[in-house]
Amino acid sequence: MRRGFLVGAAFGLAVLLGGAYVLQPAEVSPAAIRASVEQSPDLLNRAWGLPVASSYGRTLTWQANGSFCGPASIANLFRSIGEEETSEATVLDGTGWCRLGFCWMGLTLDELAEVASAQTDRNVTVLRDLTPEEFRRHLRASNDPGKRYIVNFSREAIFGAGVGHHSPIGGYLEAEDLVFVLDVNERFKPWLVSPEKLYSAVNTLDGDRKRGLLLIE
Repeated sequence: MRRGFLVGAAFGLAVLLGGAYVLQPAEVSPAAIRASVEQSPDLLNRAWGLPVASSYGRTLTWQANGSFCGPASIANLFRSIGEEETSEATVLDGTGWCRLGFCWMGLTLDELAEVASAQTDRNVTVLRDLTPEEFRRHLRASNDPGKRYIVNFSREAIFGAGVGHHSPIGGYLEAEDLVFVLDVNERFKPWLVSPEKLYSAVNTLDGDRKRGLLLIE
């Protein structure tokens, strides 16, 4: 009996440690970040002045671990619109997702929509299989204070390494043709990128379905 318990405990620990290892994203160097996206102070300052970006108060709560980009994105977004669930824990409370302090292999876009819908009466819509023109229309709409977007994209398509990721969109600098991504990973911090480059990172597969946008309004 005792041996069975110890074996089971050891196996459980191995699963947890293995999961923690699997959830470590592929390394992206600071140099690769600088070379891949725009983070000049002047442009970031202008981006933070956009109507939606300013509702985040120029601050973000960083994701607690590599698997929590989805819950962290929802928590930050909810804070920007005055919802009560503004931490990863309160966002996940009662949803059944991400038990034991991590989201196994992360959350898909549909799973993240399910989490958001459980905590708000607002409309939550998954947008995928968008054409480049449709994607641009939503980027322009991301400056509307009545709308909030989260983008699900492949880091590899932008930075040359990394896995799938969720982060809020802070808005669109139309004159510069740059999207403001409020990256919830503290190593990356917020950055700007061209719509074409972001679209290429969204137009990728997560399992057997395309990535996309989550719209909350």
